Amino acid sequence: MSAPPRLGAVGFALAAAVIALALLGPLLAPASPTDFVGIPFQPPSAAALLGTDMLGRDVLSRVLCGGYKILGMSALATVIGVLTGALLGLAAGYAKGAADELIMRLLDVALAFPQTILALLFVSLIGPEPWLIVLVVAAIHAPQVARVARAATLRVAEEDFVRFAEAIGMSSGKIMVREILPNIVNPLMVELGLRFTYSIAIIAGLSFLGFGQQPPAPDWGLMINENRIGLASNPWPVVVPVLLIAILTIGTNLFTEAVARAALGLGDQPLPAGAAGAGEARA
Repeated sequence: MSAPPRLGAVGFALAAAVIALALLGPLLAPASPTDFVGIPFQPPSAAALLGTDMLGRDVLSRVLCGGYKILGMSALATVIGVLTGALLGLAAGYAKGAADELIMRLLDVALAFPQTILALLFVSLIGPEPWLIVLVVAAIHAPQVARVARAATLRVAEEDFVRFAEAIGMSSGKIMVREILPNIVNPLMVELGLRFTYSIAIIAGLSFLGFGQQPPAPDWGLMINENRIGLASNPWPVVVPVLLIAILTIGTNLFTEAVARAALGLGDQPLPAGAAGAGEARA
């Protein structure tokens, strides 16, 4: 069952708390994330509130310093992917005809490849460069956002105000930017929240597999991979990053669902199946 809209505020608070922790964490860290403060996998103590990791580094400091890069890369990849997908979907939905078919068929080819495998392919060939990870994740999002934008554009393009703009000779570019784009913002905002959570999952997954930030850099995904062998001795190096990623994902999803429900005017009614994608299936 869908969560009631009031949980959108809870979701926003959860997501905002994790984001604030990631941004302010480096300023609050009690020690350098690369300093050795004890023996490996030491349990929590006064000197290390969350214990130590596989090399004896302070877990709390690594957690506080390990989130801002992954969130920054996720946010940048999401913005680039949503903007690119929105432009492609807008152009395809308004142009129609051969241009529409060409754009959508190329995007269908891109959608045929599994996301994680596609990301691993490029990263393994070129290397775990941050700019490459951002571009690959953005490219993964763009085809799916384009389908949403295209479906919304097809509906808006039939409205009278668009027909009037065409009748007075307004250029296609101006019609798309001034008349259509402002009227498809709601589904795009929903996609922005959803794609952000997917970006975090993909980038954290790449770090877990060793294709993200490289040691000794603090990184939540990398921490999970490095310290899983010591779960029995000190679980906090794994549990805390997992919890933070989970809380951020849940919070963002709750907030995104509330935005989608408000955009559709549903109030307390359940969100219809597929509404979060706002027309992801081709019209």
